[in-house]
Amino acid sequence: MSEFDPHDQTPNPNPALRPQTLFEFVGQPRIVENLGIYIKAAKKRGQALDHVLLSGPPGLGKTSLAYIVAEEMGVQCRTASGPTLDHKGDLSAILSQLEEGDVLFIDEIHRLSRAVEEILYPAMEDFEVDIVLGTGPGANSIKIPLQQFTLVGATTRSGLLTAPLRSRFGITATFDFYSAPELEKILKSSAKQLDVVLTPDGAKELARRSRGTPRVANRLLRRVRDFADVDGDGTVDAEITRTALERLEVDHAGLTKMDRRILETIELKFTGGPVGLDTLAAAIGESKDTIEDTHEPFLLQQGFLQRTPRGRIVTPRGRAHMGLPDTGNGNSGQQALL
Repeated sequence: MSEFDPHDQTPNPNPALRPQTLFEFVGQPRIVENLGIYIKAAKKRGQALDHVLLSGPPGLGKTSLAYIVAEEMGVQCRTASGPTLDHKGDLSAILSQLEEGDVLFIDEIHRLSRAVEEILYPAMEDFEVDIVLGTGPGANSIKIPLQQFTLVGATTRSGLLTAPLRSRFGITATFDFYSAPELEKILKSSAKQLDVVLTPDGAKELARRSRGTPRVANRLLRRVRDFADVDGDGTVDAEITRTALERLEVDHAGLTKMDRRILETIELKFTGGPVGLDTLAAAIGESKDTIEDTHEPFLLQQGFLQRTPRGRIVTPRGRAHMGLPDTGNGNSGQQALL
């Protein structure tokens, strides 16, 4: 059986699972509360909302919140992705089509090229873009005015944002992993929309294995539903959940096969570490970005992995979870993070 990937980035086949309003949004209470105030203030003044930067690991609701911002402001939301904006003209065309107050959502904004990013500076501050006509000594630059708009940028790696771009966001919010009770609430709501019978113990078991991430929780719910429909009576309870997730190689803490492989590789091949990211990626046959963006945040948050100035190490907690013997190399005492 191929490994189940709860981090799969393919479009959600059930877009209705996204919350539609701030009231429906579960979790991140401080972010939601503050955004509600900013939105009310902007509407009261009749102005566009200030630019918003949302950062945090994948699947925590950054995209959903961007759509909610547009919905709450009563405007349209245009979307783009940092890697797909290859040329200045691509972004300039999008910006020129925005209407008053519209929201432009750019996912993975840290992956914008420097040339494209520079188009955003005058657009965000002065609501205008510079267009260069011609080439060489005869080239002329003209300024095209834009409607006031709100840029909502989402990033999984805020440290890669340049200082000039980061400083132009008036509102910044960092997402945290969700608690089990919050995930249970999300799962119960999703089950109703998917017409799935989800028992309280089934919701609790799913929440416990969902890595603190709503996207993972909803994906696991759909997969467990498949097993419940084929091997049971369609009810998603704790027993069918445990059976299905064992077959999907998701353990009781939510670790996938690749998560466990990372820990095992560091512990067994590199005697617990420290090991550099390049070396680790080569050893397990996975890209550095996938390790750093997808797997490491949860492993670090759970205390299974640690980043030191010399590289990654497995913590005593990580060895205990994996049932691995203590290497006794003394690395567990290194606390400084990269």
